[in-house]
Amino acid sequence: MDRRESLRTLLIGGAGTSLLLSCRLDEDTDVSKLTDIKEREFDYGRTPAEEARDEALLEQDFYTDEEMKTIIVLSDIIMPGDGSKPASEAGVPEFIEFITKDIPSHQTPMRGGLRWLKNESYKRYEKDFVDLSKEQQIAIIEDIAYPEDVKPEFTQGAQFFSRMRNLVTTGYFTSKEGVEYLGYMGNKPNVWDGVPADVLQKHGMKYDEKILSRSIKPEERNDIEDWEGYEI
Repeated sequence: MDRRESLRTLLIGGAGTSLLLSCRLDEDTDVSKLTDIKEREFDYGRTPAEEARDEALLEQDFYTDEEMKTIIVLSDIIMPGDGSKPASEAGVPEFIEFITKDIPSHQTPMRGGLRWLKNESYKRYEKDFVDLSKEQQIAIIEDIAYPEDVKPEFTQGAQFFSRMRNLVTTGYFTSKEGVEYLGYMGNKPNVWDGVPADVLQKHGMKYDEKILSRSIKPEERNDIEDWEGYEI
């Protein structure tokens, strides 16, 4: 899968996620249909003009292949995926490329930061960052990863790494893998069977049997109650 196709898949996945958060899903809902951007079977919140803009951005490449390789390495250093997939396998580099095109204010700082990192790598080790050993890469990152302790000569690098870290964590924790890592359940249908009996008993209260028989039925949780003619 090439970079443009990866971005397209990532964007479509985002559309499906927004639907999952905004729609009521019954147990027999076919979730696979929610991600078909071409069929437009579901409205996922973008206007035709926004769709056209997204498609235009997806057809462009901002970063060079060399820059993308560096972004991939940095992404996995920031989010190695301990116990889950690393950032590079969760679509984070593609996310960063899309966001850089979508929000042009990222472009100069990101490209300048990548150039700084390349120059620093050659200055120290006479190699590009992606060709360094893991220990050498971390040695550079240690000098720019903590803004409050950074030396003056590493200010630009620290600013770049802070931006990169923000983009990586945003991309990762809005991905399928990141959401699963957090254990976030989101807005999902569930069953509320009323106030627990021990709490009601503590306050000397109990449910009206008519309410119990008519209103608290898990199998009817998606129905709208008709209270016409109801008397307590």
